Amino acid sequence: MKIVICGSMKVSIKMLELNNELLRLGHEVILPRHTQEYAEMKTSDHIHNESVKNKIENDLIRDYYEKIKASDAILVVNCDLNGVVGYVGGNSFLEMGFAHVLGKKIFLLNQIPQTSFKDELIAMQPVVLNENLKNLT
Repeated sequence: MKIVICGSMKVSIKMLELNNELLRLGHEVILPRHTQEYAEMKTSDHIHNESVKNKIENDLIRDYYEKIKASDAILVVNCDLNGVVGYVGGNSFLEMGFAHVLGKKIFLLNQIPQTSFKDELIAMQPVVLNENLKNLT
């Protein structure tokens, strides 16, 4: 299966780990651009500033839409962040919306978070993997 990984760049190290595991399971994987570079950054401030700059300069939102369109599924790496269990940020929510409208499978690595848009997350009917990539079908 061709899978696009989505999530906050604050979890870029986890994205790289999942990429390796998905490749071992025989999947084709698309990572966010510059994932390796973000994984090597030392602070959240650097990641945030670089992320905004890259989104604008490289038109990353449209770029990722095209990648999602060419995939079979997305995997949202929704780790605990910012005091939220299973955090889904704005970009990931947007990418889930793209995938939903395009009829792609949506997988969440962890549980659906308690957030103001929880109903919308549930309505997109993601498959919650509970960290088990073998449940990708």
